[in-house]
Amino acid sequence: MKTIKILGTGCPSCVSTEKVVKDVISELNIDAKIVKVTDIMEIMAYDVMSTPAVVIDEKVVFKGGVPSKDVVKGLLVDNFANNACCSDEDSGSSCCSTDEKGTSCC
Repeated sequence: MKTIKILGTGCPSCVSTEKVVKDVISELNIDAKIVKVTDIMEIMAYDVMSTPAVVIDEKVVFKGGVPSKDVVKGLLVDNFANNACCSDEDSGSSCCSTDEKGTSCC
């Protein structure tokens, strides 16, 4: 399961961002947990000064406004496709490849 964080203090834009993300997760049937982060110090730890922001698996992928559904779909598909062969549960499976530099997809 992937973790998607919505960073924001609870403003209307932050609430809208959370709704868009939830709608897209539901539409795409993605196994993900949404975490709301409202603590300003924790938000600043992500080097985010403009909210709302979206974090997928600890990587800030969008900040400073309400993303459209198409933007969120692109972010989720890109971030989930990059790890498609390896979910958190099966990182040792044979589908995980290692490139010439010894870097694994997991």
